[in-house]
Amino acid sequence: MRLADSILAVNDDLPIRTNLPVHSGKVRSVYWLTEQDSRRLIEEKGYDVAIDSPLAIMVISDRISAFDCIWQGENGLKGVPGKGAALNAVSNHWFQLFKDNGLADSHILDIPHPFVWIVQKAKPIMIEAIARGYITGSMWRAYEKGERDFCGIALPEGLKKDQKLPELLITPSTKGILKGLDGVPEADDVNITRANIEEHFEGFNFSSTDDIAQYEKLLKEGFNVISDALADVGQIFVDTKFEFGYVSDKAGNEKLIYMDEVGTPDSSRIWDESEFNNGNIVENSKEGFRQFLLNHFPDPDILLNKERMSERSALARNNALPVDAIIDISNTYLGIAEKITGRKIELSQNPKEEIVEILKTQYGLVD
Repeated sequence: MRLADSILAVNDDLPIRTNLPVHSGKVRSVYWLTEQDSRRLIEEKGYDVAIDSPLAIMVISDRISAFDCIWQGENGLKGVPGKGAALNAVSNHWFQLFKDNGLADSHILDIPHPFVWIVQKAKPIMIEAIARGYITGSMWRAYEKGERDFCGIALPEGLKKDQKLPELLITPSTKGILKGLDGVPEADDVNITRANIEEHFEGFNFSSTDDIAQYEKLLKEGFNVISDALADVGQIFVDTKFEFGYVSDKAGNEKLIYMDEVGTPDSSRIWDESEFNNGNIVENSKEGFRQFLLNHFPDPDILLNKERMSERSALARNNALPVDAIIDISNTYLGIAEKITGRKIELSQNPKEEIVEILKTQYGLVD
């Protein structure tokens, strides 16, 4: 089998029955089921959702994005072998651990295949809920420039790069472009303060101001559950991004849940603990790939400067990365996923064919 054949790069062309356009993001594609199929599956599978809840099939891919671009490798590698299965396996593991620890539910109702989730429609909170245990990344870059107010939080003097912070900090940013909110820039992924959220809680899709504290509680609890579990396998949970939303259960009660993915190498920084204790940073997350890109191209400012987005897009489009770099990131994703789950991640020989077969025979979603 060619390595390229094991990669699911295009995931928006599956023959899943839907009467809406397929939404394709950087990594996942979403197929909204028909009202009839949603109702049928809720009844057949006994999902704990209202009978009229819209359901979707969410299919992950092996594509890799960094700096808001999709990257490719030589020899026709349009993604990273094993990446999709690794991401889903990690999220599934953490969501189950959240349930075991009495935290909130997630949007996932069923897992038909390692690449596939069946999810319920949620009303998303328009916040990238970021928690930081160490000062690194964008927070360090701002601190190094002299900024001491980060998302409305006063930072003390004397912090060092990659140092553990005195306490876990919540540093939210916008999810999407929000318009008409005084004091909130009309741009995606810009830092905001808790005061911004309180002032415009409805604009961020919160049902009440009380739910702001609830999302912060769930963020901290989720972070701590993952951090403790990673410590057991010699890893440090450095920082992460969660997403939240509202759904209604079978009885019609609204509840705040975890959405998207949690604690994955895509959404988090994870460091090797023994290396860190020896003064080295070994990334077990996509951050290692970002660092590779910054070192690989002669002008890293293209990747960091949002005003050079057209040049950055051309860089990603016109450059096939070395196979060794793709294999390195594959090993990182598979390695950390296997550490976390305690199980080997098996690579599918033809994931698209498997997905179609399962959704046809076991779920009746393919004609």
